[in-house]
Amino acid sequence: MKEKKTNNEQVIEKLVALHNLKRPFGSHKKRKLLGRGSGSGHGKTSTRGSKGQTSRAGRHFYLGFEGGQSPLIRKMPKRGFVSNFKKTYQIVNLGDLKKIKEAIVTPQLLKDNGLIRDERALIKVLGNGGIKNPVTIQAHAFSKRASAEIIAAGGKAEIINV
Repeated sequence: MKEKKTNNEQVIEKLVALHNLKRPFGSHKKRKLLGRGSGSGHGKTSTRGSKGQTSRAGRHFYLGFEGGQSPLIRKMPKRGFVSNFKKTYQIVNLGDLKKIKEAIVTPQLLKDNGLIRDERALIKVLGNGGIKNPVTIQAHAFSKRASAEIIAAGGKAEIINV
């Protein structure tokens, strides 16, 4: 604790540290003691009310349960189609490859330069930006423009088979 004296008054300034931290009031409530008789304040029905599904033992039911009526999720119309075999690619633009000075660009090299997150996931090279030096690029897919620009610069677009 620090003490400061200003205008003949003593002001105590408390510094926050691990030894003097306190939890905010009301952040921790005492656990309800149930099934301890009527003297506990939670007697007879142990705060469960009387009768019905919620008063019984083993009364767990799933999230979204609506008391036996047809749940909202089953009433809503289902539209469209979602494919189980959809391929999601990590996108790399040709303009982003300018800062890589290597002759062969591999997925590991792309990850090391921060252009993709996972070298094992699918990678697609798009033709945004340009490329001037001949480079061999290894990826799972190339756009038409990207592959045309790579070949025009004297490089190769190698497709990785999964």
